[in-house]
Amino acid sequence: MPEPSGPPSGPPLHPPLQSPLAARDHGLVWHPYAPLDGPAPYAVEGASGVRLTLTAPDGTRHDAVDAMASWWCAVHGYRNPVLDAVAHEQVDRFSHVMFGGLTHEPAVRLAERLTSLAPGPMAHVFYADSGSVSVEVALKLSLQYQAAQGRPRRQRFLTVRGGYHGDTFAAMSVCDPVDGMHSAFPGALARQVFAPRPPAARLVTTATGEEHWETDRSALDAWASEVRTLATTHGDELAAVVVEPILQGAGGMHVYHPDCLRVLREVADEHGLLLVVDEIATGFGRTGRLFASEWADVTPDVMCVGKALTGGYLSLAAVLMTREVGEAITRSAFRALLHGPTFMANPLACAVANASVELVEATWKDDVPRVGRLLREHLEPALSLPHVADVRTLGAVGVVQLTSPVDVPAVTRAALGRGVWVRPFRDLVYTMPPYVCTDQDVRLIAEGVVGAVAEVHG
Repeated sequence: MPEPSGPPSGPPLHPPLQSPLAARDHGLVWHPYAPLDGPAPYAVEGASGVRLTLTAPDGTRHDAVDAMASWWCAVHGYRNPVLDAVAHEQVDRFSHVMFGGLTHEPAVRLAERLTSLAPGPMAHVFYADSGSVSVEVALKLSLQYQAAQGRPRRQRFLTVRGGYHGDTFAAMSVCDPVDGMHSAFPGALARQVFAPRPPAARLVTTATGEEHWETDRSALDAWASEVRTLATTHGDELAAVVVEPILQGAGGMHVYHPDCLRVLREVADEHGLLLVVDEIATGFGRTGRLFASEWADVTPDVMCVGKALTGGYLSLAAVLMTREVGEAITRSAFRALLHGPTFMANPLACAVANASVELVEATWKDDVPRVGRLLREHLEPALSLPHVADVRTLGAVGVVQLTSPVDVPAVTRAALGRGVWVRPFRDLVYTMPPYVCTDQDVRLIAEGVVGAVAEVHG
């Protein structure tokens, strides 16, 4: 996910490396969105529960709560005894077999579970090996669906500004065209149709626990009108609408009103488009619903899930689709969805995913609201800081947005000094903690974020 670095400040950018592992890594191993000669990484010495044992590049050791849940996937924490036991059990059986012409219990059981939990009548599951690849599959699926319907010229996608759907080429093409990576690959990415970013909204919880959404209704109506105009103008060339429901993640932790998703569902229906929802980051309870689409009572045609699917243990994603979509592909000239990863439906990943989803089912309705309530309470003091533009929460997501780019290295150090691991980006210091955080852990995270912002940005 794109992470432009903040401005350098404080100690020299590259102080002498005291961590042996950081020294071996530096200049040898690429890290996400980082130059080879950039700041050296922190070395993980251990992980248990919700805590990471880290060694900083200067040799300082830290025991820190992981406020990021390892990029939003380790919702059950580290060394979870249930997931560990399932992984060991599956390894003792078989860790991998090809999925071409073969099947196995973990994959079938997981597909049954996912289709039973999904919003609306999902009937089929296609396994992928990462979230980005699942988006690729969903886009391919949409093109094949339109061709099967006798509309082979429908080759483009309608999406919104501010989105992020992965780093592979087709997925990049539906990411934000300005703040994404389009400019780095001129001419290589397909040109999609972009509506404006949906207007911001806020979920308000009253003293009695009731929830309601607030937004600028005139801005929402104007946005809806522009979306409808774009769909009408380009309808004959569009295959699907692609969107992150309710919460745009790496595009800026932007929350929008469920009515926007309802508009996109209506537009898709009016123009014969599929509605593809990217629930990779928002699925499995993160936003306060099991799937974020449920905030709008919207049933997608295609849904991508990943991240929390395996609790962060292994890379796995899945594409779910309705029976209508599956039947259209079966009637098509190719009769098959034209994709087939080597590690498709990896048995080890599927076994752990079954256990992870079962844990989510059992715990999220208690844990996510609890974490969200504590984040709201303990992040609110950041609003008094002069360089804070906004504080917002949704489910187990907390965001402090600054008025200027975050000094990432300095805020990271300051948060670690308070016992919290964060990974800020752009103008955001945010947290998506593991659901299993205790109340004390959540308070530590929120107070660490506020304290780090106050220390570095005033």
